[in-house]
Amino acid sequence: MSAMLETPELPAVFDGVKLAAVAAVLYIIVRCLNLKSPTAPPDLIYQDTALSRFLLKSCPLLTKEYIPPLIWGKSGHIQTALYGKMGRVRSPHPYGLRKYLTMSDGATATFDLFEPLAEHCIREDITMVICPGIANHSEKQYIRTFVDYAQKNGYRCAVLNHLGALPNIELTSPRMFTYGCTWEFGSMVSYIKKTYPQTQLVVVGFSLGGNIVCKYLGETQANQERVLCCVSVCQGYSALRAQETFMQWDQCRRFYNFLMADNMKKIILSHRQVLFGDHVKKPQSLMDTDLSKLCTATSLMQIDDSIMRKFHGYNSLKEYYEEESCLHYLHRIYVPLLLVNSADDPLVHESLLSIPRGLSEKRENVMFVLPLHGGHLGFFEGAVLFPEPLTWMDKLVVQYANAICQWEKNKSQCSDTEQAASGQE
Repeated sequence: MSAMLETPELPAVFDGVKLAAVAAVLYIIVRCLNLKSPTAPPDLIYQDTALSRFLLKSCPLLTKEYIPPLIWGKSGHIQTALYGKMGRVRSPHPYGLRKYLTMSDGATATFDLFEPLAEHCIREDITMVICPGIANHSEKQYIRTFVDYAQKNGYRCAVLNHLGALPNIELTSPRMFTYGCTWEFGSMVSYIKKTYPQTQLVVVGFSLGGNIVCKYLGETQANQERVLCCVSVCQGYSALRAQETFMQWDQCRRFYNFLMADNMKKIILSHRQVLFGDHVKKPQSLMDTDLSKLCTATSLMQIDDSIMRKFHGYNSLKEYYEEESCLHYLHRIYVPLLLVNSADDPLVHESLLSIPRGLSEKRENVMFVLPLHGGHLGFFEGAVLFPEPLTWMDKLVVQYANAICQWEKNKSQCSDTEQAASGQE
């Protein structure tokens, strides 16, 4: 009799288990997609100056709420994965001319030059000199999308192709791009200044490219001549500080490290004859054993230690990271500097963000922008599921550059007016 009474309750128990399972799955989805995270305007750190006040009025994106795609846009991992795998959606194909520059060590640097497609807002000649992220080049979709947008806003664009990154361009010396080498970028800038003597420059760097452009500007005051401003997006500022965090499993950084190292291995091995061949004069420290170390490497740090640092003769990985990071050059930059990171970037540990935060609290020319979402170079926008071709990042860089150009033009006009008034007296 007791067994007969308990039997009808079994379906209710099973339904409870199913409900609990569904609830658990939904909880995991909400947590993984970070759906409960709010949307908000970016966190801004800056000094109260006439320029910063002008920028806040002229750049609505600095104070406007950044709204990523509803379903997945609040996950820094998905934003990063989509950028890494897809680049951008419905990416345009801007037409550019490839330029070749011979370096003093025999290396051949290349960059692509794109002419403006419209008149600039201040009706002057402005060139964006752009340094892409690690192992990237002008043919990457996120670069193409940004260049097309910049062209339509009246900018000439020069995009560096990192040495060894283009699969159809052979190396001409036993060296490829490294974390902080500014030689190729500097040669491109020199070419632009010489070829277009009237142009002014807007310097833009993405990820590793952000480190390179900031280091380049800080290396010497002459590098800042004719530069209106600099924008750095999603860089880590100090490889020495980052190396420990990049080996941690927190936010899956160790996994990203492995994937990036695997990509670097493929690029290096595609140039193995030039880098390791017996017929080339390679650095004495670069031995055959280094090639075997490369093949077994599972992190960027192992590759940097066994291969990359030796291109420039560094004695240790610590010395390489210390000297090649822009950390010690940032305070030497005097042009307006916009530093952009995202709070959910899985590659850049939050401890590294104290560097741009501290700099912007001390220097009047620096503004640090930190949105809650965006991942690493993602910053997709969109209503629910499908992202828009243009990202928040694309629009912010151009909007900031436009504002700086207008600021400089206003200063020039005020100066001319004052001179004319004093002349009449």
